Amino acid sequence: MKMTRIALAVSSTLLATSAFATNGTNMIGLGAMSNATGGTGVAANYGAETVIANPSMIGKSSGTEMVFGGTLFKPSVKTTNNIKNSAVAVATGSQATADSQAPIGSATSKADTNVIPAVAVSSRINDQLTFGIGMFGTSGMGVDYQDNDMLFNAQTNMQIMKFAPTLAYNTSKFGFGLSPILQYGSLDINFKTQMTNNNGSPMYVQADGTITTAQTTTPAIKTVGNGMASDLGMGYNIGGYFNVTNALTLAASYLSPVDMKYKNQLSTASQAFVNPNSDFKTAFGDHLEQPSEIKVGASYTFGNFEVNADYKKVGWGSAKGYKDFGWEDQDVYSLGGKFQASNFWVGAGYNYGSNPIKKQDGNTYKGAVINMFNNTFFPAITESHFTLGGGYSLTKHVSLDASIVYAPEKKVTVNTSGVSSAFASGMAGSQKQAGSTSSTTHSQVGYTVQVGYKF
Repeated sequence: MKMTRIALAVSSTLLATSAFATNGTNMIGLGAMSNATGGTGVAANYGAETVIANPSMIGKSSGTEMVFGGTLFKPSVKTTNNIKNSAVAVATGSQATADSQAPIGSATSKADTNVIPAVAVSSRINDQLTFGIGMFGTSGMGVDYQDNDMLFNAQTNMQIMKFAPTLAYNTSKFGFGLSPILQYGSLDINFKTQMTNNNGSPMYVQADGTITTAQTTTPAIKTVGNGMASDLGMGYNIGGYFNVTNALTLAASYLSPVDMKYKNQLSTASQAFVNPNSDFKTAFGDHLEQPSEIKVGASYTFGNFEVNADYKKVGWGSAKGYKDFGWEDQDVYSLGGKFQASNFWVGAGYNYGSNPIKKQDGNTYKGAVINMFNNTFFPAITESHFTLGGGYSLTKHVSLDASIVYAPEKKVTVNTSGVSSAFASGMAGSQKQAGSTSSTTHSQVGYTVQVGYKF
């Protein structure tokens, strides 16, 4: 009961965080040791912080351990497109075909600083059983282009928190663990776009204040969004390990999908681009499911050195919501090394997760809408991550650990011609072709600090 109260005490802080993603929408690791060593942790003995990576691994801990910490996360996202300007150029006849020649809209997202708290506790009940609780901000994404008309004044924010009470059983040779997962999520999508009638034709403000399809210099703008929506979901996490030798441990774990429904978020946002005269006639639903994860790992110790390697399959391709936006399953590879002395440790690693966002055919209207949403509103495109960290035992019971995760800049350019052509056709009153593209660059750096207490 005491550990539960400790975990719940930080819940209000966690709910307020605005996490940004690394492997898709998921953080590469949870805790300073995992983050320092490339996001590994499936087979690694990192103590209480492993409750989500593999619940069985807390069975290798002794006594009682608490870790409290947080990550200062600094994403840098910049998007450039010429969707609106290309449409205007073609509709007004200033360019027969507009693409790279059209003026562009470009901005750097103001959603560039996030604090992600975390807490985990484990306590050995007897020689075979260990109980633990973990509460982590695990996933998120978002941008803030509220001052840029060419980027639809877009503001998005998704955040996921997992609460995981855990029970682990161990022997000298093997162990397994189970965590029921309580997941809290919130989603907010807000942007501005031109009003259209039931036929998809753009509308304008007239001199007398009425709004019709008669073209003027003042487009009728509407704000799309209903404020933040939240939901609770349930899932489970199971895992096990096997000590092949005293030096080699093999392990695996499975995190179930957790279905979430954010009322009037994806449906309202996508409805703004539904066009009955196109291949996008029906809005998306409001389900956005956190995907399943299948994980395997190995840990090998020789002297003071430990090497860990993990592989993870993230099921974006079958997750509700994500599959509507063309996401595919993601392969994630993690490799990390750690040197452990009597009173300190240092570690480094590398993490690679393939970009799960598949480019759609942007010459079609629906494909261009999906490309635009993914690249402008939710650009979870980073792939490589370099990690470094260390820790020091301040006393017999208290330690201080820290890590840095750096994701170098990744650039993705997608075809959005279907959207700009639809805008141009609506403005001109006849079929037009207006080529356009959207380019996003995304880099990240994260600083994690945590305090551990053992007794």
